[in-house]
Amino acid sequence: MASIFQRLFKVGQSQAHDIINKFEDPIKMTEQGIRDLKKDLQGSMRSLAEVKGITIRMKKEAEDNKKLAADYERKAMLLLQKMQKGDIDGAEAERLATEALKKKEDCSQKAVRLMKEQEQQEKMSAQLQANVDKLRSTVSTYENDLITLRARAKTAAATRKVNEQMAKVDSSGTISMLEKMKAKVEEDESLAQSYGEIASADKSIDDELNAALGSGETSTASDSLAALKSKMGIQ
Repeated sequence: MASIFQRLFKVGQSQAHDIINKFEDPIKMTEQGIRDLKKDLQGSMRSLAEVKGITIRMKKEAEDNKKLAADYERKAMLLLQKMQKGDIDGAEAERLATEALKKKEDCSQKAVRLMKEQEQQEKMSAQLQANVDKLRSTVSTYENDLITLRARAKTAAATRKVNEQMAKVDSSGTISMLEKMKAKVEEDESLAQSYGEIASADKSIDDELNAALGSGETSTASDSLAALKSKMGIQ
């Protein structure tokens, strides 16, 4: 029973190590890191867009209030002009002109407040833009690093595979086998030479006589041919 539990423990330990190794895969970890950075970049870009949108709305609202302030001032002036011409009761004209000037003051103050808030939003927007640019640059850098890491990982894997294959080769056994083959060839060559020498030694005396006579006949025939050519004047 104990051995079964030990084996199960070893299997579980092996699987745990395998999981850890997978987690420590530099390529996968870099890819995950880049995905996380891109997610952060998207979030930062959304925040930047929102801040810029608020800044644009504040700027427009401030400009609108400036225009309203100017319009209320213009209306107050028209009322006073009508009062001078007698087109409107003086007290009524002054009351309406006063209300118009109050509206003008409110719009002017609101415009000033919005402009200050707009400045703060623009500073925040600039800071966010700097962070977005930095994060985008970081993502680009790590993406380039990932290309290099992948190439290096492939090279390392190929090198390891070759080294593993070389480690499995029995070099001493291979060399021994080659030496044996070399010795076998040399032995075959020596044997062939020995057979040749034996064949030469087995020639009969008749063979030797015929060979000698044949050589002599050939020499006599050659001399006769030369004499005949000389007699006929052939060079």
